[in-house]
Amino acid sequence: MAKPEWLAIRPASTEKYNDIKNRVKELGLHTVCVEAHCPNITECWSSGTATFMVLGDTCTRGCHFCAVQKGNQGINVDRMEPSKLAQVIKEWKLDYVVITSVCRDDLPDQGSSHFAECIKEIKAGAPGTLVEVLIPDFRGDTGSLEHIVQARPDVIGHNIETVRRLSPNVRDRRASYEQSLSVLQNVKRLDSRIYTKSAIMLGLGETDEEIVEAMKDLREHGVDFLAIGQYLRPLSNGFYSEVKEYVTPERFEALKKKALELGFLYCAAGPFVRSSYKAGEHFIKSIVKGGSPVEVPRVL
Repeated sequence: MAKPEWLAIRPASTEKYNDIKNRVKELGLHTVCVEAHCPNITECWSSGTATFMVLGDTCTRGCHFCAVQKGNQGINVDRMEPSKLAQVIKEWKLDYVVITSVCRDDLPDQGSSHFAECIKEIKAGAPGTLVEVLIPDFRGDTGSLEHIVQARPDVIGHNIETVRRLSPNVRDRRASYEQSLSVLQNVKRLDSRIYTKSAIMLGLGETDEEIVEAMKDLREHGVDFLAIGQYLRPLSNGFYSEVKEYVTPERFEALKKKALELGFLYCAAGPFVRSSYKAGEHFIKSIVKGGSPVEVPRVL
């Protein structure tokens, strides 16, 4: 299926991009921007925004949409990673950062305590920085989730990825639509002050009715922020799910309007929107800090 013209990526300045790339490599850190082949990498890095990925670059899950390297066992955990993260975030004077991780089913606590240490180090080393995390499902284990909640990030995100019907075919068999909803609900149960966030990919064969059903499910489980983007196949081979449709910007805009009508505090929707895309940060930051929400550019 040929990509439409609205999926052309506009070039951005590379000076800041190269600075970040070199510093991340120097410290042995990982970013989901690189590992997941994010289409926004030059734009975000050129403006000084990056989403860090902790616990290595190898995921123990085999989801059929994700380009991150897969394996039965991840790399050895870098015990210095939390302090390295705090160091580089302080160097760049970032006031809003996003931390995510691969799934580590091979670790006793699935890496949750290390993830939590990363949050704590950032909070201690850069106390003015707001921290958003994008977490795995930890197989639904509440104890692992408690490690994250107790570290007090400002926003906890966990993605349902797609609609209920398509979830078993798109995601790893250890994940499920219901389990992801439970994770999001348990965040609020453990600490209602923490904002929650989720994301949905379009173009996998879902209907508008199924998308709205997913939105309603998320709201019923207390989710505050939503991101809706276009699924782009990482590689043209039999493992990855096929793109069934390229969704128009107009349809994204209509779905964003519906999401706000359903009560989400913020919704970013567009072909290149990803769960950690920088366009949402200014708006979310104003809500988290308790100020008046500010207008952000429309994402296309």
